[in-house]
Amino acid sequence: MTRKQKAENKAHEAEQSPKKPKSEGDNGHANGKSSEDIVAEFEKVCTAVKDNLSAEQMREILEANGQDSSGSDANVLRKCQDLLFYGPLDKCPACNGNLEFTGIRYSCTGSYSEWASCTYSTKDPPRKQEPIKLPDSILNSPASDLIKKYEDPSRRPRKVLSIPDKPFTGMLMSLMGRLSVSHQYWRKEIEKHGGKVANHVIGVTCLIASSVERERGGSSKLAEAMERGIPVVSEAWLKDSIEKQEPQPLEAYDIVTDLAPDGRGIPWEKMDPSEEALESLSAELKLYGKRGVHKDTKLQERGGKIFEKDGILYNCAFSRCDLGKKLNDYSVMQLISVPESNLNLYYKKGKVGDDPKAEERLEEWENVEAAVKEFVRLFEEVTGNEFEPWEREKKIQKKPLKFYPIDMDDGLDVRHGGLGLHQLGVAATHCKLEPLVANFMKVLCSQEIYKYALMEMGYDPPELPMGMLSDAHLKRCEEVLQKFVETLKSMKDTGPKAKAVWSDFSQRWFTLMHSTRPFIFKDFQELADNAAAALETIRDITVASHLIGDMGGSTVDDPLSERYNKMGCSISPLDKESDDCKMILKYLETTYEPVKVGDVEYKVSVDNIFVVESSACPSVDEIKKLPNKVLLWCGTQSSNLLRHLHRGFLPAICSLPVPGYMFGKAIVCSDAAAEATRYGFTAVDRPEGFLVLAVASLGDEIIEIKSPPEDTKSLEEKKVGVKGMGRKKTDESEHFVWQDDIKVPCGRLVPSDNKDSILEYNEYAVYDPKQVSIRFLVGVKYEEKNAVMEPE
Repeated sequence: MTRKQKAENKAHEAEQSPKKPKSEGDNGHANGKSSEDIVAEFEKVCTAVKDNLSAEQMREILEANGQDSSGSDANVLRKCQDLLFYGPLDKCPACNGNLEFTGIRYSCTGSYSEWASCTYSTKDPPRKQEPIKLPDSILNSPASDLIKKYEDPSRRPRKVLSIPDKPFTGMLMSLMGRLSVSHQYWRKEIEKHGGKVANHVIGVTCLIASSVERERGGSSKLAEAMERGIPVVSEAWLKDSIEKQEPQPLEAYDIVTDLAPDGRGIPWEKMDPSEEALESLSAELKLYGKRGVHKDTKLQERGGKIFEKDGILYNCAFSRCDLGKKLNDYSVMQLISVPESNLNLYYKKGKVGDDPKAEERLEEWENVEAAVKEFVRLFEEVTGNEFEPWEREKKIQKKPLKFYPIDMDDGLDVRHGGLGLHQLGVAATHCKLEPLVANFMKVLCSQEIYKYALMEMGYDPPELPMGMLSDAHLKRCEEVLQKFVETLKSMKDTGPKAKAVWSDFSQRWFTLMHSTRPFIFKDFQELADNAAAALETIRDITVASHLIGDMGGSTVDDPLSERYNKMGCSISPLDKESDDCKMILKYLETTYEPVKVGDVEYKVSVDNIFVVESSACPSVDEIKKLPNKVLLWCGTQSSNLLRHLHRGFLPAICSLPVPGYMFGKAIVCSDAAAEATRYGFTAVDRPEGFLVLAVASLGDEIIEIKSPPEDTKSLEEKKVGVKGMGRKKTDESEHFVWQDDIKVPCGRLVPSDNKDSILEYNEYAVYDPKQVSIRFLVGVKYEEKNAVMEPE
């Protein structure tokens, strides 16, 4: 019911029932008490409990009322005070676990599955509507009369949510040097918000200092804080924590750890996204594949290689994402053989970007068997599983709060094997291919486009080879995603139960696909952008990694021509004076609308057009034998392009009720260049991209739809052509035919009759890759519309 309906319903019930004495005031609190009265009463109870009950008695009270009695005395005191005044907490509505007061809100300590802790959190938790059970030892306490007052649930007030929480509760901090306001001001503010201030740094939560202090060299206080590993933060941390009524992550306000020899030590997930992007693009990949010796060991410089025995490579990478417990870490373990030296065991565990705090060890072992035994023991400790069944059969069972293996393939992640920036120009110069084609291959073989793609998606940890995952691992990810989509289709739960399903999947997903920025998916669009499309991109980058291999050596031997030949694809520049070139330019200009980023619009200009003949696709002559042929636009990122050319288009990996995935497992194209350019556009600072023009046969039967079909499986099985009707269409009076009988739906974009469609432009779905042939590649550059170039 709506709020209005509920109100009307209650009014009707009130009219039908006898009048009862009024027990609540207009403010909704018990017995008409104001918020201030309730806060004063609560503080009175807190003082009585603290002064008159022992920690042991408090634990007894918690246990008698079915509450968790573990934790420090301070934690037990806080839980007991909350229980005696507001009543015992009920079970979590999401997972039926136990709720616990954390000082700011109530969080669940339970779990959804072996993959995920419960992420339910609230400031207004459910409470048991039953009398508080008081042990006999409490009844003789001086505080018993006051405590008994709230024994009856009808006498308990509701928690006052309008009173701000105290973000610094339980925190001790120290102030140093000249700040923007006086130390006395900050002392009062800190104490007002629940914290305390010390003159020393021993045992403090953090040291508040001005960034000017570090420029001056700091004081003995600063030096001592750094020696003890105590965070040193700017006073902006105080301001933001007070403003948001919640302590902010200390790492994000750090002002000194970049002075440490190991760098700043701030996890990427705590950084500003733009700062994280710079870190990612400048970071060197530390682990490139199953045979890659971790860069931090420095053993590769001494000829170190991954130890291999009985067909097993002793090199494992792991991931763990548990958002309920605020965990998002990786782990790596390797056995490394070094010429004329003992076997080395390397182990590392931490967060991406947080090297100074990572757990790391590198040990020499004289006895090979003992080293292998220790490696196996470590694997079992980290995963809770046996090593050999995993390595030989990929059998593993996820255990709660344990890591899960990221199954690496035997090859080089393209972020390591591709051409570095310093090699690009030289590689193209030594290439025997036609210059424009050589330049195109240089783009596809560079590390840069793949680094950018992974960075933009947040799947870019330098510690893990996300561009060199095994087929088995990618298949596992695909199965988990598809199973979740099926669960959503049949799910009837709403509220906390529904959120629990999304949270469980999100934690499962970001354990399998380690991200520097994990989050809880909330809707289908996020699922499409950050799971389905991301998995397809990582799958395509893995194919590119295998094809590109190691290009780190000399470029004199023409590595670009070698990769071009391996690609199994003929690419040649299209004559700019040809009829085909004029046709494509007209098709682009007529069906294009500017890409909008914020308030800025971007137009496109064409750099070059290439004719493509891929051995992975049917030829145009073969497609011409099929019915209903159309020349259509396909959008793709540069990072996916090499795979498309090498192996042809693949259908989407799942069905979701959003553009691009609403047709199910289909290859999706559009008659509007405006739709394709959205995929080709990646970032303002990288304006180059590619659009694909493909000839597609829609088959004998074409089904037109205006909304996402409920069941796409029948469409997938019949392999019929499907046209999704958009809110805009191309003017049919301007359409023409190319190469005798291939329709080109080129026409001005005009409003259609489908005003309620979720598609902006028409989309076409083909379910059989043998009905699609990549014909042209259009290299475009995105330029700011109406931009004026200032003279130097």
